[in-house]
Amino acid sequence: MGWDPVVLFFVFGLTAGLLRSELKLPPALYETLSIILLLAIGLHGGVELAEQASPALVGQMGLVLLMGIVLPLIAFPLLRGLRFSRIDSANIAAHYGSVSAGTFAVVVAYLTSQGVFFESYMPLFVAILEVPAILVGIVLARGISRGTPWRALGREIFLGKSIMLLLGGLIIGVLAGKEAVAPLEPLYTSMFAPVLALFLLEMGLIASKQMGALKRVGIRLVSFALIMPWIGAATGLGVATLMGLSVGGTAMLATLGASASYIAVPAAMRLALPQANPSLSLGASLGITFPFNILIGIPLYLQIAQFISEAPPL
Repeated sequence: MGWDPVVLFFVFGLTAGLLRSELKLPPALYETLSIILLLAIGLHGGVELAEQASPALVGQMGLVLLMGIVLPLIAFPLLRGLRFSRIDSANIAAHYGSVSAGTFAVVVAYLTSQGVFFESYMPLFVAILEVPAILVGIVLARGISRGTPWRALGREIFLGKSIMLLLGGLIIGVLAGKEAVAPLEPLYTSMFAPVLALFLLEMGLIASKQMGALKRVGIRLVSFALIMPWIGAATGLGVATLMGLSVGGTAMLATLGASASYIAVPAAMRLALPQANPSLSLGASLGITFPFNILIGIPLYLQIAQFISEAPPL
């Protein structure tokens, strides 16, 4: 079996960037691709949510919210132990407590290509995981301070592009239903992989630039960026087991736990913690963790989820 061509687009972009090629995608195209991907993920999730909603989902949402609180609380002492400042540790921890919508799009495409079933309301969990880590990160850095611009910060968190697009798609899918959304179905079926491939090409180019920043911060940040995904994945696997998710859903929640935000959280944390060094958080999340998950992590998380499902009960 050959490599997944969607992943190879990321490798191509990463290689071109490291070789300092003149290859670039127009900024407007990258924005358009990200909008299409987030809307498509939300729309598909909304359509399925309308058919599968149940009281059990409320309990699952509570567990996912708890997971978003726990992950930055795990990351913060690890970073402090690696001798990062309190502000930078809290900033990076917030990135790793949140999720990467791009990584989520890749795991959706990967599981679909492998014919692995997963709960289609998972985009709801992506939206839930965006928020708590930001709040925990701010409290870890400065406590509950009057100097924190909570009003502007709340607007940035809840009205930011990624959450608005995901929730907007979800709501449209729920209200319209499967039959009415049918003409738009190519957004999350036949069009999804080509759009994701071009998006990953640009992400490869962006990631190559962040790798240069890692040379300045040394092995400490690289070590954290490679260790934390395993901790996040293990947390996601444990939560998914408690929730009784399918193999695909378990692999997907493990991937969400292993990912780190590079869109919603950077914007919010720049507002809340302007003194934090953004090259540390983006260098780790986008330069190391994102490529690791795309190239290695996602297939491994699926294998672990399959192993857990096949293991005899204790």
